[in-house]
Formats: sequence, C-alpha cells, structure tokens
Amino acid sequence: MNYRWNYEPPTTENEACAQALAEEVRVNPAIAQMLVARGVNTAEQVRKYFHPQLLDLHDPYLMKDMDRAVERLNEAMGQRERIMIYGDYDVDGCTAVALVYRCITQYYSNVECYIPDRSEEGYGVSMKGVDYAASQGVKLVIVLDCGIKAIDEIQYAKDKGIDFIICDHHVPDEVLPPAVAILNAKRVDNTYPYLDLSGCGVGFKFMQAFAISNGIPFSRLIPLLDLCAISIASDIVPIMGENRILAYHGLKQLNNNASTGVKAVLEVCGLTGKDLTMSDIIFKIGPRINASGRVQNGKESVDLLVERDYDKALKMAQTINHYNEERKELDKRMTEEASQVVAQLPRMEDKSAIVIYNADWHKGVIGIVASRLTEEFFRPAVVLTLDGEIVTGSARSVSGFDVYRAIQSCEDLLDNFGGHTYAAGLSMKVENVEEFSRRFEAYVHENIDPEQTRPNLDIDAVINFKDITPKFFNDLKRMRPYGPENPKPLFCTKNVFDYGTSKVVGRQQEHIKLELVDSKSNNVMNGIAFGQSSEARYIKTKQAFDIVYTIEENTRKHGEVQLQIEDIRTHEEELTVEN
Repeated sequence: MNYRWNYEPPTTENEACAQALAEEVRVNPAIAQMLVARGVNTAEQVRKYFHPQLLDLHDPYLMKDMDRAVERLNEAMGQRERIMIYGDYDVDGCTAVALVYRCITQYYSNVECYIPDRSEEGYGVSMKGVDYAASQGVKLVIVLDCGIKAIDEIQYAKDKGIDFIICDHHVPDEVLPPAVAILNAKRVDNTYPYLDLSGCGVGFKFMQAFAISNGIPFSRLIPLLDLCAISIASDIVPIMGENRILAYHGLKQLNNNASTGVKAVLEVCGLTGKDLTMSDIIFKIGPRINASGRVQNGKESVDLLVERDYDKALKMAQTINHYNEERKELDKRMTEEASQVVAQLPRMEDKSAIVIYNADWHKGVIGIVASRLTEEFFRPAVVLTLDGEIVTGSARSVSGFDVYRAIQSCEDLLDNFGGHTYAAGLSMKVENVEEFSRRFEAYVHENIDPEQTRPNLDIDAVINFKDITPKFFNDLKRMRPYGPENPKPLFCTKNVFDYGTSKVVGRQQEHIKLELVDSKSNNVMNGIAFGQSSEARYIKTKQAFDIVYTIEENTRKHGEVQLQIEDIRTHEEELTVEN
C-alpha cells in the first residue's frame, strides 16, 4: 500500500503544555503530547477523558423541544393511548427502538415497535407505516434515527389524528415536518451543546428527560447503555464529548452486564467472556444486528434486543447470524462485480469520485459495497441500483470530505436524500442517473483535496522501543474507547531491524510475523504485518527500515504487547511533516 505518512511535530507551546501535563497527572510525555493534540489540555480535562462520568452528561432539557416531547409522551401514557416506536432498519435505528421500548415498557404496556421493510417501504417514515399505525389505533409515534425529512408522511399521519415525536441526528432541510416535537441537535435553531449524538443517543436523552419528569432514578437507565455503545460504534460518530461518556459506560455495561438479547449476540459472535472493544462492535456485533434489515426485516433484530428469555434470544441470534452469512456472500459477490466495473471505467485515474449503477444489485448491501469501493480506490463512492421504478443509492466518503454536501449540490435531480458527512442515501428517476454522475463527479473534483484521494497514515508520535513500557501501555489503554476524533494512536519507530527470526505466515503466506529491534535499545518487539508479505525479502536483508504501527495486547500471552504494523518502508524515505 502506497501510504503517505503524515506527522505533525508538536509546537513549542504544545510541547511545554504536554510536559507540564505529564508531570501533573503522571502520564508518559508521549501520551501527554497526544492528549494535548486531541484538545485535552488540563488536569481536569484529563480526569474527564480518562474517567468519563455519567454525571457530566448534559441536561436533556437543553435540547430544543424536549419539554414538548416529554409532555406529549406523559399525556399519551396518562390517557392510555397506543404508542408506536418506529425506527430505521440499520444498527442505530434498531438499537434506538429497542432502547426506548425497553425503557417505556417498564412503566407502560400499550406500546409496539415498527421497522419499515427495506424492500417494500424504503428508508424512513412510509405511508404504509402510517396506515398500519392508524389501523392499530396508534395515537403517538416516536420515530428514531429517521423522520427529519418526512414532511408529507407526517402531515398524512397528522391528518389521521396521529402525532409524531422525531428523534433524529441527520441533517434537516430548511422546512421541518409538522411533528409535535423534533429532537435533533442539527436543526438551525438548536439549543443543545453537543451536536454529534447517534440516533440511539438522541433516544437515550429523551428517556433521560422522561425519567427526570417522572422521578425515575437515573440508575434505571444504566442497563440501556450497552445499546448506546453498539449504536455509537456502528454509526461511526465522534468518540469525544458526550458520546465518549455514553460509549465508555456502554462498554462497561456490555462487558459486565449486557442485556439478554445482546448476550445471545455475543454468544454467536464467539465473544462471550472477552474484554470487548469498539472494534468488536464494528466488525462482529454490529454487522449481525444490521443483517436482518439488509436481508430480511430489521424488526427481527429489535425483537432480539428486547427479548428477556435467553433460550429464545439465542435462537433469534442464530437466525440473524445466518442472515449475516447470506449478507457476506452477497457483499463478496457484489463487491467483486463493482470493483470490476470501476476498474473498466475510462480514465479512472483522473476521476475524483466513483458513481456506478446496476439495476440488478441487492439494495440491502449497496452501502457496504460503497464502503468497500471507498477503501479500495480512495474516492467518494455512490452505488446505485433499481428499486421498482426508482433508482436508490448509498454513498460513502473518504476522510475529510463531506459527501452529504456533494449530494445536496445535485438535489434538483433527486427524489429524496439524507445522511451526514461520511454516509448518505439518495433516490432518483432512472433518467437522472447519467446527469447525477456527471455533476457529482464535477462537484467532488472542484472541492476535494487531492491528498484526500490517497491513503494516509496520520502518526501521533515518533517513539523508540524503549519507550514502550508497561506504564506507557497502561496509560495508552486509558485513552480507549477509540473512534472518530479519538482514533487509536499510530506510532512510528525509525531505523528498526529484523532480529533474525521474522517469517512469512498465513494460509497463503500473506502476512509477516516479526521480531524487531531498533537502534536505541536491545528490546525485542513482536509484531504482525497483515497482508504485507511482499516486504519480507527486504526485511531479511538486515537493512534498516521504518514502521508505523498500533500497540496491541497479545491475546495469547497476557500482559505482553504486540505491534500491529500498518506500513513498512525503507529508512531512506522521509516523513511528510505537516505545517
């Protein structure tokens, strides 16, 4: 992989700040340097960062319309109205619906959940969903992780005597739906101090306010936090501020006392008893919860997440695990097809974006395929397929480029669109696909930095092996959970050598198992370089080389660390220094 290595040395001011911080809070200077780079500059900020406290969550009533939302929910419960909890079919939507359902049903029973069918209804609030609500005598719908653009659908519901409370985190249009309350920190008249909650996070804040209004102790909400952690990791929202608090305590709940349905998912993932991280959610837990919405219906995932009987939950989890296997087969086949299409595009090397269309692709996995293309070709990607008479698509982006704005620039060609910076959905008429492709490419070409279309490794610190002490690693672990705005630290060590025992491993001899020393100490460090066996010949020449890596705990040897090496290059090459 032809990575560009970026390193921004600390300024004199930041270096002094980091040194003072290291002495005051007794952390390694390199750790202090990384904290300062992430905006954690004082001892109090370090305390909150290392030990996030639920007491530091914002007052939910700071959110616009929260008082109206709670008042309407309390009114519905007082008048014994039927309530529907409605959500998107992805992980964020399903966890949000499960969280609100589990909270409300502790105190009220006239409630049901609804997840739209991806194939029949598409994304968000549907007319079919409203009709179903009316047929069931529903008077209040709480919609989660969608709804912010459902102006016609919510007006249709209002005409039928159904009120809506919207809990969403996607970017709204200028005109908002006619809902009783709209909880969304991205609205223009926002009053809430944190903008980056997940859809499930907005649902949690609603339940926090509901609990306050009814004198329910906060401790009753803590068992719901495992769902918050799953949504935050899966929806790739920033892991700083309020999300860090929710993710930190959500992981504790996930590890120590996960809910019945989540325990069943852990069992089918092979994660029972493991110290779970955000990566486990992203790569194992989230895809399984997502799979029912992609292959069948997301309601099955919600039913699993609210189930209290473990044996029943385990059967449900095995079913969605089967759906995930189907999803992986679809994903693999479609990704191969899509990659071939992209490779055959004329003058691909000159394109700033990828837009491809195939009427026969399964719309349940086009978002995954778009992600794969972005990872492979380092371009914003839009993958389109035919859904009835309408073309529907998913878009994904590269770091630092707002794909939502790129799609918005073509809104006159679209029937509908929505999303956020790195992921969005859209639909249009078939005859608009060609013009959309042209204009989307033109917008990206005009607005993207060429460096964003090249894989980058942003190095946090240049260190030597002697710096990797047990104290250093313990301090490093306190920086978890990792995610956007708080990425797992990347380190660079220069002038390293093969200890003489490194070897190529793997079924296809595609990885390198390394034992390395550097020029500053006699420490021998174990490492693994996945998919980099082409570098083995150079490594064996005993010449010096440089590495970029993360530091992981060796799962086979408790207490030992292992380097996960992201890239290797000859020592003669220089780092790109950011100014």
